[in-house]
Amino acid sequence: MNSSVPMTSLIVEPTDLTPGVRFLPSTFEFEISGESRPENVRKFYEPVMEWLENYKVWLKSNKPGSVDKLIFKFKFQYFNSTSAKFLTSIIARLDAIRKEIMPVEIEWYYDTPDVDMKNSGEEFSKMFTLPFRFYSVELM
Repeated sequence: MNSSVPMTSLIVEPTDLTPGVRFLPSTFEFEISGESRPENVRKFYEPVMEWLENYKVWLKSNKPGSVDKLIFKFKFQYFNSTSAKFLTSIIARLDAIRKEIMPVEIEWYYDTPDVDMKNSGEEFSKMFTLPFRFYSVELM
């Protein structure tokens, strides 16, 4: 990967079965939101994980001077157990960026009455040393 070339965005429109993905490195906006129960979870999430790995490589050569930390937002209304395994891998990649390059923070949004989604975020936060912030919002 040529480090002098700007990193391209990753945008995936949401469907009834898959979340929306908006990774915009030029504006430091990173978000995954919606429902995650794709028929082929690996096929959906592998490009996301590959993008994050490429972004990590790119960041090593192009650490942004205009931002002191990266914030990744997770706004799930639902995800199945197979998706949770891939989310664990995604968060692990973010933790590697935090350890090797620069601070990374997770913002975990959950629908106010959805205690299970809040608990899921708390479980992820216990698995990693990344800072998590939790936000109770109206997602529906």
